[in-house]
Amino acid sequence: MNGTSKTSRAILLDGLWHDNPVFRQILGICSTLAVTNQVLNTTVMCVSLTLVTAASCLTVSLLRHWTPRNIRMMVQTLIIASYVIVVDILLKAYWPEMSRNLGPYVGLIITNCIIMGRCEAFAGSNRPLPSLLDGLACGLGYSLVLLVIAVPRELMGMGTILGYPVPYFVDIWDPWVIMVMPPGAFFTLACVIWLARGLQARKEST
Repeated sequence: MNGTSKTSRAILLDGLWHDNPVFRQILGICSTLAVTNQVLNTTVMCVSLTLVTAASCLTVSLLRHWTPRNIRMMVQTLIIASYVIVVDILLKAYWPEMSRNLGPYVGLIITNCIIMGRCEAFAGSNRPLPSLLDGLACGLGYSLVLLVIAVPRELMGMGTILGYPVPYFVDIWDPWVIMVMPPGAFFTLACVIWLARGLQARKEST
């Protein structure tokens, strides 16, 4: 279906589920594996990427008639980089501890295939409001998967959520340190993709 003919509901469902950037397209895996060991870090990363994706898609759509086709990807990269720099500066200024926790991964939003993919596949050929909605939906779809991964990783790895011990759980659970290490990220992501695709296949077969 052409992007211009999609309803708002279809755009949202595509970003959140049918064409989810993580478990359907397998994009954004670097940050998915790197920042999901703590829910708070994950939440900040999700908000940052969602804002950058929505703003970038809106800007690319607004400029689509004035952007020469042969340099469109360079323009898109500059737009994305501008918003990422703003987010990075704001984090360093108002939340330096979080900026240090996330390390280079905020800056690496520039190279995230999700944003460039939506700018190129949708925003470059669609009106501003649907493009904004598409960017927002894909950012939320990304956020949904990251939080689904982060919650069990922090809970099982440290016995906490958002840094706070979970009552009763810490008394009966011996933390699995491997869950907050890279192997735990790969294992949890694999389980999420397996479950999501299994549910999708079952729905399509009925």
